[in-house]
Amino acid sequence: MSDIKIRKLTEKDVSAFEGLLHLFNHTFEEERTLSDAAHLSALLKNPRFIVIAAFSGEEILGGLTAYELPLYYGNETEIFLYDMAVHPTHQRQGIGKQLIEFLKDYCAQNKINTLFVLAHEEDTHALEFYHSTGGQREHVANFLYEID
Repeated sequence: MSDIKIRKLTEKDVSAFEGLLHLFNHTFEEERTLSDAAHLSALLKNPRFIVIAAFSGEEILGGLTAYELPLYYGNETEIFLYDMAVHPTHQRQGIGKQLIEFLKDYCAQNKINTLFVLAHEEDTHALEFYHSTGGQREHVANFLYEID
């Protein structure tokens, strides 16, 4: 697909963001309830919240969400890639790599030296994908606290 456009969503892109969130639910086989439009708009206005989407015309093919985390060492920040998906019918066409490259370019333009993502050990496709896009694997334990 040569007509793919990758871009960062802005506060005016609430409906596109909603479409991306529906794509996440479909791809991850989840049924998460979306926040209301006002909350999604507020997220898109937040300069430390990043949403990047891949489009073919108006159709959303994939995208990612990430957070810019301020550090207390110097004046640096890091990027945490939180969610990323490409619609199953468009996977293995280079769209995911284009999304990662766009985010890496964003980091370079904003003098952000570290981008990281968590992947489950059993998700071999994700592990292979992140490795193929230049990610270096670290062995860490992730502890999750479910707060009632």
